Amino acid sequence: MSLFKDKVVVITGGTGSLGKVLTRRLLTCLDDMPRKIIIFSRDEAKQHFMRTEYQRKQTATDEIIYKDFEQLVEFRIGDIRNYHSVCSVLDGADIVINAAALKQVPSCEYFPYEAVQTNITGAENIVQAIQLNKIPVETVVGVSTDKACKPINVMGMTKAIQERTFINGNIKVPSTRFICVRYGNVLASRGSVIPLFHGQINSGGPLTITTMDMTRFLLSLDRAVDTILAAIEEALPGEIYVPRVPAARILDVARVLIGDRNIEIVFTGIRPGEKVHEILVSQEESWHAFERGDYYVIKSILPELWQNTEGLDAINQEYSSGSSVLTLEGTRDLLQKHDLLLSTKLSYDGEFLR
Repeated sequence: MSLFKDKVVVITGGTGSLGKVLTRRLLTCLDDMPRKIIIFSRDEAKQHFMRTEYQRKQTATDEIIYKDFEQLVEFRIGDIRNYHSVCSVLDGADIVINAAALKQVPSCEYFPYEAVQTNITGAENIVQAIQLNKIPVETVVGVSTDKACKPINVMGMTKAIQERTFINGNIKVPSTRFICVRYGNVLASRGSVIPLFHGQINSGGPLTITTMDMTRFLLSLDRAVDTILAAIEEALPGEIYVPRVPAARILDVARVLIGDRNIEIVFTGIRPGEKVHEILVSQEESWHAFERGDYYVIKSILPELWQNTEGLDAINQEYSSGSSVLTLEGTRDLLQKHDLLLSTKLSYDGEFLR
């Protein structure tokens, strides 16, 4: 099925970890190549590094067609908070993937209105730009987080409202399909716990953990991209796609990364706004959530958007990282599978280089 062929794809926050992997994936789909990929972000330094990362390559590889990258990918400086900037970048867009976010939990706690402006106002700017300027965008994907489910922190609260803003967009602009994806921690993404642990181990320790019982969902960047692509292909207006992924105790992640090194583990206590266990589908949502392939799909809360679910059984139970966790051996296998043991090298900004 052709999803992107000859389409203009806008990725807001496209210089982040997810945007980079998503861009690479789109450039390898030779039979489904977009006409243009627009990387929209406010950080000119990250745009510069992303651009030159490909331009420095001398030959094409099986993974990236570098000549196509130079022809297809366009970089736009702008801020999701600025309505006029959003109007400009969406002009001519077919598919919009909103990965722009303030996502660090403690930062959002100390600067809550900054999170509101990026995570909520940014989403509303996208909806209004399409509605008021009658831009014929086909699909908008809001990239959300497990913290939006039963939120207790500012980051989750703003992301929960972002989800509702996009879902409501289907009412305001029926010609555009607004959908969301919701997932947990992305392995080795910028700011996640694994790069932090690697840095602490390389410095000789100690390795800091907030609490012994803490669990988290763990998925790779490629699995996050799979979720976005599956939602674009299959999701109905207003649906939220949730990948079914493994969860692990953070203490086990630490033990696996330490291995046989003499590194001390220190428990520091839960940070502002942090949960012990993360939830991807709440008990309340589970009554209108269903299995679809490798995903749970949460129906829109708005009855105007409900589709026929006759014959489908709701999952009827909360989907929490504390419900079923990997063993220590399973955690080691998962990290080894994704090449995340300490032999992996760190790049300048804490992301992992393959």
